[in-house]
Amino acid sequence: MTTDAAADEPQPRPRRRAPAGAAVLREDVTEAIRTAVFEELAAVGYARMSIEGIARRAGVGKTAVYRRWRSKLHLVLDIVSALAVQGLPAPDTGSLEGDLRLLYEVTSRALRHPVASQILPDLQAEAARNPEIAEALQKALREGQDGVASRILAAAAERGEVRAGFDAELALDLVSGPLYWRSVVIRSPKLPKGYLGALARATAAGLRAL
Repeated sequence: MTTDAAADEPQPRPRRRAPAGAAVLREDVTEAIRTAVFEELAAVGYARMSIEGIARRAGVGKTAVYRRWRSKLHLVLDIVSALAVQGLPAPDTGSLEGDLRLLYEVTSRALRHPVASQILPDLQAEAARNPEIAEALQKALREGQDGVASRILAAAAERGEVRAGFDAELALDLVSGPLYWRSVVIRSPKLPKGYLGALARATAAGLRAL
């Protein structure tokens, strides 16, 4: 029997035996590998990242990584794609501007996190060369953010703050685009004082004009 415990680190033999040939994958080892991937991406970038480096950072053997993902590309694609389903909590302040302000505060903190600020530009560069990474990155960025933005817009429509039948695609671009541009593309080291509040007010006004 091949078990993850045996491959990752020495462990006492479990009392209950898995079916012959089954691989028992320990969740704590899987999470350690996922964390190591983010740290390795931030430290060396995708091009220089290796399974050996990930395994070393996670404190496991290479076999533990390959048992879960067959290559570094599939490992990164899996982790980036998972970001799309995690999502952000939908704000519920009772007003469009308040919801936008809270969304921008949470998103800004996430985008400006040291690890995220290193990983996203590197993955964007890789996406220009690799269609699979481009698709996974687009899915993670659009579905994660747009799912929350769509709920904010739907709530605003129910309250009558935006007109029925507004252009949904344009509205989502208006909500998500400016902060992403500022934080990820331009990579402004520090947002001006009052920027998020002003952005929420301007975006709310723009959405009401659609």
